[in-house]
Amino acid sequence: MLATLAIANYRSLRHLVMPLGRLTVVTGPNGSGKSSVYKSLRLLGDIAYGGAVQSLVREGGLPSTLWAGPEEITAAMRRGEHPVQGTVRRKTERLQLGFASQGRDGLSYAIALGRPAPSSVPQPFAQDPEIKSEAVWAGPVYRPASLLVERKGPALNLRSDSPGAGRARWQTLERPVARWASMMTELVDPRGAPEIITLREEIRAWRFYDHFRTDADAPARQPQLGCYTPVLSGDGHDLAAALLTIQEIGDLEALEQAVADAFSGARLAIAGEGGRLLLQMHQPGLLRPLGAAELSDGTLRYLLLIAALLSPRPPRLLVLNEPETSLHPDLLPALGRLIARAACHTQLIVVTHAKRLLNALEDTQFSRAAPEDEGADEPALPDWQPIHLEKELGETSIANLSQRELPRWDWPQT
Repeated sequence: MLATLAIANYRSLRHLVMPLGRLTVVTGPNGSGKSSVYKSLRLLGDIAYGGAVQSLVREGGLPSTLWAGPEEITAAMRRGEHPVQGTVRRKTERLQLGFASQGRDGLSYAIALGRPAPSSVPQPFAQDPEIKSEAVWAGPVYRPASLLVERKGPALNLRSDSPGAGRARWQTLERPVARWASMMTELVDPRGAPEIITLREEIRAWRFYDHFRTDADAPARQPQLGCYTPVLSGDGHDLAAALLTIQEIGDLEALEQAVADAFSGARLAIAGEGGRLLLQMHQPGLLRPLGAAELSDGTLRYLLLIAALLSPRPPRLLVLNEPETSLHPDLLPALGRLIARAACHTQLIVVTHAKRLLNALEDTQFSRAAPEDEGADEPALPDWQPIHLEKELGETSIANLSQRELPRWDWPQT
């Protein structure tokens, strides 16, 4: 489980340290930085596939994603006594992302990206971001004594003894790491660096769902060849197979309850035709079931969310970005109950601007059994962690938590 998310110099997130619970709900007005929080999580997920640099290029390159305000915002600027203006920069610009895991045995990670030295790359690649540093350490708080793997520029150092064993012993990897590549994908050494493989596979298991297509040509409306599908795809093209898999090897009772909770008296059926699966919904008063092509956008999107949240293979982390899109407000209480149920089995981060969904989540009570591997002396994450963002002078901050309520976070040296 993740306990902390840290972001620095990414768009409006000049320095944001966010505590996480089993269910974290990120809200705030338009333009407050919610989408930037979601995109930063996607960037962290892309690192495990070697795609973080390419993702930044798709966003317009590093210069367009870096914090655009001054290096420091003084108290006088905040009070309006002095205009917001830049000064001579004292620190090198870095886009930094990181997360801390719960418990002293968990693995935590941080990465810093920056501009390349002008003389080090050909002119056409002068604006490409490069990875300046990476670090993996044990426990939720970075300390040099807990450092396990450290990358600075092309040099990669592996710890060859256990943390706390006295003076650390380090081994430098002979082969340098390419400036655009993460050590997550470049280092595959189950003996020398098992932490890297463990962390990479954990991040690859994260799931992100963002704005399913529901138009007439949406993949979810088309018949598809069927196979066991415990994990719904990002575009939802395998919706019928995912729902049938829940019926066969998942929680059938929860599926039926989620459908009935949103659509009174309705039930799902998956028909087969020529080896392809067809999603159908039986509704009271109708003489025939409605096919996927006939369902409303809101109904189809809700069924996609059911398939994502009731996965027979729950991920370690599931992130939903504005799941209320296209849903009728009357469906939001049912969605809140579905999300709360899923949070009993996986860590969830929900980014939303729907007040009614937030109210539904606040009103929903859910409990969980402590995981078998959770030590009795380790503090459990809160079941419910609301995060309300606000923006002042272009900078995003957490409005509902004081500085003392934020977790400790120290960036490794870059």
